[in-house]
Amino acid sequence: MDIECSFEPVTGQPRTMSNPNPDMNALGVMALELAGGQQPRLAALPSSQAGELAALVGRDLQKLVPQASGLDLVLAAAHFDPAEVLRPGWPVHRRLEELQMRAPGRNQGPRLLAFGADAAGDVPLPLQADPALTGGGLRVLPFVLTGSDATLLAETRDALEDVLLANGMAQADTALLAQDAFGAQVEHARYFTVNDLAAMMAMQYDNQGLAGLWPLLETAMFSPQREQWLDAAPEPLLRYTGSEVRMALFDPAGWCAHYAHDRNDCDRLQRVYEQYLMRQRQMAAVLEAHGLDVLYVHVEAGQDAREVMAH
Repeated sequence: MDIECSFEPVTGQPRTMSNPNPDMNALGVMALELAGGQQPRLAALPSSQAGELAALVGRDLQKLVPQASGLDLVLAAAHFDPAEVLRPGWPVHRRLEELQMRAPGRNQGPRLLAFGADAAGDVPLPLQADPALTGGGLRVLPFVLTGSDATLLAETRDALEDVLLANGMAQADTALLAQDAFGAQVEHARYFTVNDLAAMMAMQYDNQGLAGLWPLLETAMFSPQREQWLDAAPEPLLRYTGSEVRMALFDPAGWCAHYAHDRNDCDRLQRVYEQYLMRQRQMAAVLEAHGLDVLYVHVEAGQDAREVMAH
């Protein structure tokens, strides 16, 4: 999958993603836009630099949203592809929450917790990014704001949604530390909520010709119990249900029948069918990058594809 993402203006405005769980912690990222596609030298920071970066991130967030000062800040001093963060159940953020629950000092006031490489320089499994998803121009460092005061947490979460997308640039010293510590050329550094990041990715996919795929991804992340179809010719036929995506797999005859192609122009149809198969592979790669299993459902000629997919 090769989806480029940047902070450059794009057509339209980000859609506001809905948070289905009003009791969840405030989930966000520090996003680093890399210059010229140069990848960071380090995958995760050692503990001393991780702590320094967390302190600056905490300061930046408190300037933007003062309520954040009353909550624990938990930062992954390791960078991921945005697709690794935008997955059903928010698995990277859940790892941070688990680490926060096990960290000492609970009930002793707000804490600043940073997790990076171990003493040997190795990256612990919970913070290991997918090597198949390196190479993009945007890397993100997940963070969680959490605490026992539900009212304060809700106020902070709402304030972050109001402030970060428009005004969430990191301070210069924070961006410089991230650049020097990770060993990368950082053009811009800023903060997003996961909703902001999802809205930005939706626009990027739209610009990449993948707008039809986004409703499935959005449903999987924000309303995973729901069903969602992509049923819009000439796109592949997809159905999200039960945490997986089913993709109709046609032989040439079944494909012609389902999409009502004129079979008299065989040479042209062969090229179109090959393009269709490439489109299927592209969509499957995007879905799998977002942590969704893709199940291929064989549809024989003469079968109703929608009925086959519904079972």
